[in-house]
Amino acid sequence: MRYRPRVMDGMLQQRLRSSGAVLLEGPKACGKTFTAEQVTKSQVYLDTDEAAREALAVDPALVLTQATPQLIDEWQVEATRVWNWVRSEVNRRGIPGQYVLTGSSVPRDDARRHTGAGRIARLRMRPMSLFESGESNGAMSLAALLSGDRPSCPDSPVGVSDVADLVIRGGWPLNLGLSIPDAAQANVDYLRNIAEVDIQRADGSRRDPARVQRFLHALARNVAMEQKIARLAAETDGIDGPIARTTAYDILSALEHLMVVEAQPPFATHLRSRATLNQAPRTHFVDPSLAAASLSASRQTLLADLNTFGLLFESLAIRDLRVYADPVAGSVQHYRDSDGLEVDAIVQTKSGTWGAFEIKLGAGQIDEAAKTLKDFASKVATEKVGEPAVLGIITASGYGYTRPSDGVVVIPIGAIGP
Repeated sequence: MRYRPRVMDGMLQQRLRSSGAVLLEGPKACGKTFTAEQVTKSQVYLDTDEAAREALAVDPALVLTQATPQLIDEWQVEATRVWNWVRSEVNRRGIPGQYVLTGSSVPRDDARRHTGAGRIARLRMRPMSLFESGESNGAMSLAALLSGDRPSCPDSPVGVSDVADLVIRGGWPLNLGLSIPDAAQANVDYLRNIAEVDIQRADGSRRDPARVQRFLHALARNVAMEQKIARLAAETDGIDGPIARTTAYDILSALEHLMVVEAQPPFATHLRSRATLNQAPRTHFVDPSLAAASLSASRQTLLADLNTFGLLFESLAIRDLRVYADPVAGSVQHYRDSDGLEVDAIVQTKSGTWGAFEIKLGAGQIDEAAKTLKDFASKVATEKVGEPAVLGIITASGYGYTRPSDGVVVIPIGAIGP
């Protein structure tokens, strides 16, 4: 299979120059192993190589002293032994670029990782953005927008119907060559495997797969909304009634450990008004295709239900913004205050540079979204946090340009890139 370049490539290469080892984490099937193989000289696959696991128990040096950089795939299968050996070897050798560890779940006894500070860099990988899978031309770079540039682009070749297909297909590398119905079925099977197998391993508890599937369905119905455990518990309803809140917390925590859901934290900033900030995160699947699979969505059902389609489109845009924000050390947050003002995405870099984005499916919503962004910017105490580098509206289709009336940038999803 041909390797498609990833935004992560440059970040991984840089960390190998600056750190003894790199921990590359992400959900199953997002492409971690293939990406790591491009920069490593030897590989060991602990989830499939039983002989390697047996040798590790005897003497880790039998397995973990091959040509460097060495890939240790699914390292968490032998978490304690691998982690302690890698940390020790990095200290002993004293040179960067020794190991790449890949994993699709976070070990529960995560505290040991703190001892890797200064030795082991951590990177989070996600499914492919539209730029990586070839549906976005990347003409309107997020990094450029945050630097104050104002790129533009002609009419995007991606239309609203195409976006519905891209939501259903998702950014999973193995889905790119499939028809949309086949990709949708693959995503249904992915969710079933989570409910029947992976979640048991993630939290060590025996869980009813049907109940987990109902919880995933509740999450899908509430995607891109503020996380309310009571609502999720109530909507996970079966013949035995709704689940307890504690059970909902436990299932959500297990899904986070599997990296198939990811919280979008609130934007904490200084305001000029007396409005108070809402502190609840929003919840997204790591890829909108998982929500679409749980909802049994098709192009026809999404186009007939624009409210659901709009939420899944927002989740698609958040996925891509997260991928594009990583190279500039950015985080993707959201905003809502007690006055009811909401902004879908705030991208903020470690240096403090920030931009605000509304995500709208239809071109008819652009004027309203621009007003929301201007109202939000007027509330922020910019004398303390600085002026926004960009106010932008991410749309499903159309042209990319800067509005002369207010300076708000219109960005079709088929044009945004890293």
